[in-house]
Amino acid sequence: MSDEYLTIKEASVGEFRDRGSKFIAYAFPISSEQDWPPHLEAIRKEHPKATHHCFAFRLGLDKNNYRANDDGEPSGTAGRPILGQIDSFGLTNVFIVVVRYFGGTLLGTSGLINAYRLCAVDALEKAEIIEKTVEDFYRLTFDYAIMSDVMNAIKKLGLPMLEQDFGDLGKVTIAIPKSEVKDSLFKLKAWVAGLRLEEALDLENVEGLEIEQIK
Repeated sequence: MSDEYLTIKEASVGEFRDRGSKFIAYAFPISSEQDWPPHLEAIRKEHPKATHHCFAFRLGLDKNNYRANDDGEPSGTAGRPILGQIDSFGLTNVFIVVVRYFGGTLLGTSGLINAYRLCAVDALEKAEIIEKTVEDFYRLTFDYAIMSDVMNAIKKLGLPMLEQDFGDLGKVTIAIPKSEVKDSLFKLKAWVAGLRLEEALDLENVEGLEIEQIK
């Protein structure tokens, strides 16, 4: 499974009108199932007189965590079209709620599907789509005697240094793509220890170096 995924950078809004009915779509980036209910509640408070508050979300790298809700519209005419556009844009970790104000004219099944779909499209087209990488974070604490070896290993691996602290001991926080953690830490320890990779197969600890996973 790839460590990279597409999502939206920040919230965006889209609109669509059809035969008097007004639809407003709000798209939000989310990272867990705890993130979307507050957004839905806020939109419901902002639009208390709306006829419907339909929504959908998709979460996770495997994209198996999703939900679509029609909020009283005919089954399959609202939540699924919204979810379909999240998928059409190739996104995950996205929540969209579409508010509808009924205009007095029934739109029919095809009209509703089209309205919710195009409203979601408008919100996503106005959003900035970004690529993110799922990473694990590690703090390296080391004696200054091996500082150059540590820094050279980090540079050789091409890993970003997020924080640096040089007090009594050197401390560096690095980010590693989740799928590369095992291989990267193995190489880092081998190179800091001055060993060839084939010599470091049983290496667990390096003198003067402590590796700690952090959140």
